[in-house]
Amino acid sequence: MNVAEAVGAVLASLGVRMAFGVVGSGNFHVTNALIAGGVRYVAARHEGGAATMADAYARTSGTVAVLTVHQGPGLTNALTGVTEAAKSRTPLLVLAPEATSPRSNFRIDQNALASAVGAHRARVGSAETVVDDTVMAYLAALLGRRTVLLNLPLDVQAQTLPDQVVAAVQELREGRESAPRDERVSMTVPLGLTFPAELDASEADTTETEVRAADLKAARAGGPPPRTPVHLDAMSRLASLLASAERPVFVAGRGARGARGELEALGDQVGALLATSAVAKGHFRGSPWDLDVSGGFASPLAAELIRGADLIVGWGCSLTMWTTRHGTLIGPDTTVVQVDLDPDALGLNRPVDLGVVGDVREAARVVGALLAGRDHRDAGDAAEGRVRRAPGAGDGAGNEGRRGYRSPELAERLAREVRWRDVPYDDTSRDGRIDPRTLTIGLDDLLPEDRVVAVDSGNFMGYPSMFLSVPDGTAFCFTQAFQSIGLGLATAVGAALAQPERLPVAALGDGGALMAVAELETVVRLGLPMVIVVYDDDAYGAEVHHFGPDGYPLDAVTFPPVDIAAVARGFGCEAVTVRRAEDLSAVAEWLKGPRDRPLVVHAKVTRDQPSWWLQDAFQGH
Repeated sequence: MNVAEAVGAVLASLGVRMAFGVVGSGNFHVTNALIAGGVRYVAARHEGGAATMADAYARTSGTVAVLTVHQGPGLTNALTGVTEAAKSRTPLLVLAPEATSPRSNFRIDQNALASAVGAHRARVGSAETVVDDTVMAYLAALLGRRTVLLNLPLDVQAQTLPDQVVAAVQELREGRESAPRDERVSMTVPLGLTFPAELDASEADTTETEVRAADLKAARAGGPPPRTPVHLDAMSRLASLLASAERPVFVAGRGARGARGELEALGDQVGALLATSAVAKGHFRGSPWDLDVSGGFASPLAAELIRGADLIVGWGCSLTMWTTRHGTLIGPDTTVVQVDLDPDALGLNRPVDLGVVGDVREAARVVGALLAGRDHRDAGDAAEGRVRRAPGAGDGAGNEGRRGYRSPELAERLAREVRWRDVPYDDTSRDGRIDPRTLTIGLDDLLPEDRVVAVDSGNFMGYPSMFLSVPDGTAFCFTQAFQSIGLGLATAVGAALAQPERLPVAALGDGGALMAVAELETVVRLGLPMVIVVYDDDAYGAEVHHFGPDGYPLDAVTFPPVDIAAVARGFGCEAVTVRRAEDLSAVAEWLKGPRDRPLVVHAKVTRDQPSWWLQDAFQGH
């Protein structure tokens, strides 16, 4: 057994389920070793697509995904997708063969590339250390919620393993195969440890190595993930702020995944309204107090209520300019609290009045318990006539039924108005082009509710993001941390493979669709029953609406029409061109079955006006 084969065998033994890539000479053997170990390998048509598929798979499955590429150009081709994953703190392990000979055309400084885009870097140093090096890189991705670039030097890959290392690999294999399924490696991404940027087994001290070994042992046993210490002083301050707040709002981000029950229970205690960042859309779906997305995508009612909050708590949410609409959703007297596992994230994007370091689920539980204890004491005091009613707690002044921000009247208003599709609009469909709102509402009505939605970047993206509903927070994949167009189709592939029981829906602009068109072949080859909606305005619409009003020439960002439906049929898709609402009947027919080929909906959308969120978005450029 050589090093390349050992890396694949170890990762398979650790429980990796899915790998994506484009195979060349440098990653041929490690990829085949993954396959031999039972890992499903998905071949993309471009490394950029493979990287984004892996990113989306990790996000929507809650597992570590593997990206395998060729040395040099394979890595640089993947770099945009790797950057998106790194900025999003996706648990992704990139297997990057490395040319170390100074005469090789493939030689580049791969560590420098990793550092430049925010990925952590690691290296397999030798045949003697391959097991430790691979396990540490895997743990950094899993426990640290990081994108890790694992360099595999070509000369090291070819080294033969010593007998004792072969035995260690075999022991991992046998442990994986013999363990009952519920005792195998737990792949749910835990919130926990962070690791130094350079992961080199030769530089790790004994304590660090022992800690990581213990973490791996706990994961393999299916035990609970490591938790950060509970900072009771900060938790107590948060409990006090919640107890005194009259209009609290919770904003959940991706870091709150898995904590819906705890956050809703705490929200019930204090009467909080519930919102999310864009990437966590759907987290509170079904709650009568769900405001949906905060920020530039927020509906008028959601924006009004968030702006009126006296306390905003970001739970696993980085409170970026997008989530706060450049700060305009935070009132001048609003208290802002941020709860995050990473202390460096607190206050990074805007000042906060209180930062709480901790796991969202644990923090919500602790704060809830503190509030329950406070209520118990207040109840005892009330029995003795010593307690003052909390504001809005039914004080005989017209507030009966109100708790915190919640009231029966507001519940009725939310049911009527909080969704964008409930906001009246003038349908601008004309001249063979359909209003994107009319298009998306029609699709929302037609498509099964059990869907997973992936959205590309561009002027159009607010429409599918806010007019298409999703069943929960795992059913919306929004690869927008780097704001690159062209990632949407690959995002949908990764999400579809992670959640095969759901109908995958890709929402793309014409620019992004044509940029990633090669991956249509991947969708067809994999047999994915995907609906691919292309919002076609024959332009890079964001630039048109940003620069056009000032009289700048637009020839560089406008294009002649392309028959995208015909292109899709050439790849083996079914396709329909939609110019009016009645044309959506073809989508209804496709949905009846057998859905044996993906459907491309080529929608010629109106282009006279920018989307509502665009003006705010360009303030951040």
